[in-house]
Amino acid sequence: MPHTLAIHGAAGRMGKRLIALGSQDQAFKIVAAIDNFSHPAIGQDAGVSAGVAPLGVLLGSAWPQKCDVAIDFSIPAACSAAVRQCHEQRIPLVVATTGLSEAQTAEIKDASKDIPLCWAPSMSLAVNLAMKLAQQAAQALRHVPQGVDVEIIERHHRFKEDSPSGTALKFGEIIAEEMALTEHVHGREGQCGQRTRNEIGYHAVRTGDNPGEHTIVFGMLGEVIELRVAASNRDCYASGALAAAKFLLGKPPGLYNMFDVLGLS
Repeated sequence: MPHTLAIHGAAGRMGKRLIALGSQDQAFKIVAAIDNFSHPAIGQDAGVSAGVAPLGVLLGSAWPQKCDVAIDFSIPAACSAAVRQCHEQRIPLVVATTGLSEAQTAEIKDASKDIPLCWAPSMSLAVNLAMKLAQQAAQALRHVPQGVDVEIIERHHRFKEDSPSGTALKFGEIIAEEMALTEHVHGREGQCGQRTRNEIGYHAVRTGDNPGEHTIVFGMLGEVIELRVAASNRDCYASGALAAAKFLLGKPPGLYNMFDVLGLS
């Protein structure tokens, strides 16, 4: 018997890929495709909107009375409503939306006391493996006598609204913790002086329809290590979100991440 799934942000680019891939996953039955009531696609069949066969589920703004798990892949302004709804109805929730405020982060942590909730800046398998590799590299390099310069370069499509990406910030958080780096510099301009030994630099590029690319640079005197991870389309994020939804089924309340989903913790 498939588990019932609600998708919030279903009319967006990622929501459509979740509809398309989720409709082919025998583990799930999509019972709700939710988006803002003012979206022009409201009332359309969710499958048709996503470019696949009709699902018999219309895009709407109302949450179902009951479902087994939900995925939020929307925008920051809409994410809080999804968190509150799932908290009230005790629905396990995957939060894949990035660019959240501190207040929204606090809401997520509060909700996770009562429901199983998976929250991660990236749902990609490759990105999360790269994060683990970056953590290991930072551990190995933290005591290099001449110092190590860490720079994070990220590229995304022209429509992305937050900068740097949540994934870039997470890479920085992981590395900073291992290397005790406390300064976070976002781009450089003018006579900014020599680079300090205690900083991580972030550089955001917005171009075309790039679905996501991150390069982590560990620069030393005489040698350099670069970790690069890139998506060729959005399906990796949708597949990861669906995997996270499966992981939450039957789990006790708590705040989980993709390291937990992938067994990398």
